[in-house]
Amino acid sequence: MTMGRAAISPLAHVDPGARIGANVEIGPFTVIGGDVEIGDNTRIGPHCSVLGPTTMGRDNHIHGYAVIGGDPQDKKFAGERTELVIGDGNTIREFVTINRGTGSGGVTRVGSHNWLLAYTHIAHDCQVGDHCVFSNNATLAGHVEVGDHVILSGFTGVHQFCRIGSHAFIGMGAFVNGDVPPYLMVAQEDYGRPRGINSEGLKRRGFDSERVSAIKRAYRALYMSGANLVEAKAQLAALADTSDDVRAFLDFIESGERPLLR
Repeated sequence: MTMGRAAISPLAHVDPGARIGANVEIGPFTVIGGDVEIGDNTRIGPHCSVLGPTTMGRDNHIHGYAVIGGDPQDKKFAGERTELVIGDGNTIREFVTINRGTGSGGVTRVGSHNWLLAYTHIAHDCQVGDHCVFSNNATLAGHVEVGDHVILSGFTGVHQFCRIGSHAFIGMGAFVNGDVPPYLMVAQEDYGRPRGINSEGLKRRGFDSERVSAIKRAYRALYMSGANLVEAKAQLAALADTSDDVRAFLDFIESGERPLLR
């Protein structure tokens, strides 16, 4: 166990194989397993479990009762070496669970500067970007990909292998069972359905009116024109010639393996 000026409660248990950075705080009754690396200035509250193999960057704050790096909830998992990699500056609130990958060499990744509120669950092999907000009880099944600046409202559920593009907003209680392109806003109606673009979120992130208007035109082509998917993609391709955002929108659609949420 390597430590630099760490403040570890005498009631915590830290495995000798753990690598603990400088100025790390670990609360009472927290367990840090072997093959865990925790970056500088990270704070871990009481009654947490951080299990390995897990690599965590610096300046993260994990509140009480979170379980980070637990075994995947997958019947096929047979104890193979799998990993969890977490970036910097994340806030992880009470009772959050983040599982390692599954299979041989599976990796779950969570980026940097995310807010994961209480009872959030990130399953095995998920890939989460940066600057996301997952509200209470938001749940990702296995192999879900989430881009940057995504907001999942409370009680959102995302089906395995789905992708959610950057800057999307998923409304409270929506169940997502298909790919959500970037910039969209999805609301509940049995399963979540697109309800426009995330205009307010885009404006807050510095998208000017010209960029937002181009994204609106792309949304109308895909969701409101009455065109089938092949026809809609042709319209998007024409719009993409003058808009990098529409190009990102179209590239997301073209790279999907699951049905598109329409």
